[in-house]
Amino acid sequence: MARNARTTGERIEELLAGLQAGPHRDTAEELVRLLVEMYGEGLTRIVAELDTDQVMRLAGDDVVESLLLLHDLHPLDVGSRVQRALDRVRPYLGSHAGGVEYLGVEDGVARLRLQGSCDGCASSTLTVRMAIEGAIQEAAPELTGIEVAGVVEPATPLLQVGMGPPPGWHAPAPAADGGWVTLPDLGPPVGRPVAVDLGGVAVLVCTVRGTLYAYRNSCAACGSPLLEGTLVNGALTCPSCGARFDVRLAGRGLDGTTHHLEPLPLLSDSAGVRVAVPGAVPS
Repeated sequence: MARNARTTGERIEELLAGLQAGPHRDTAEELVRLLVEMYGEGLTRIVAELDTDQVMRLAGDDVVESLLLLHDLHPLDVGSRVQRALDRVRPYLGSHAGGVEYLGVEDGVARLRLQGSCDGCASSTLTVRMAIEGAIQEAAPELTGIEVAGVVEPATPLLQVGMGPPPGWHAPAPAADGGWVTLPDLGPPVGRPVAVDLGGVAVLVCTVRGTLYAYRNSCAACGSPLLEGTLVNGALTCPSCGARFDVRLAGRGLDGTTHHLEPLPLLSDSAGVRVAVPGAVPS
């Protein structure tokens, strides 16, 4: 069965770590180094025979792109890749951040500045940082760090009350410290919200015209679960209080309400469809 590049890389690191204390550590490290050098030399010769457009098309494959990055053969420079990564996550930041300005790379550290903020949203800092850092690390693994100016730490920790997934679903293992969690298979798109537990966090997934949106499963107006709410043309109505929210615009309140849902960054890549969830805090 084919592995994605991230999974394979993590497994290689695990195996090497297991050999660190053994008598064959040096042999194992040299073997890996020689294999990487050999395949890298072969890939370099292949890329040399292709034009830029052809290499760009190859880089569209997640596994090939990871190899190009590993051997410093990617056709885009680090700045272009960072910009492209930010373009991917901007639609999911929504009201968490009015925009993200890329300031460049200095001493291997990507520097960015947030423009705007999400007033009153306790998870703003975590979701924005996770979305930005996760996307950039995928696109530019050679960076040694990421600094995001304009992020304000929340005054109080999040209080999490988890809800169980629908019958028959198998949620991923809990992510106690938060992070990117892969969504389980939701099946064919449906015209109603779907609830799932991701690492102890109750998440509501909505599909609008083939696009997925993820939110905390809690009404911003009354705090009730939204699973039984109606979803019509992107407008989600709370089944308890009737408040309506636009799931395509970061959960902004409709009909004049100032409340908004708490969006969770969602990305689709070689690891599947993943949602950035904060660490679960016991209630």
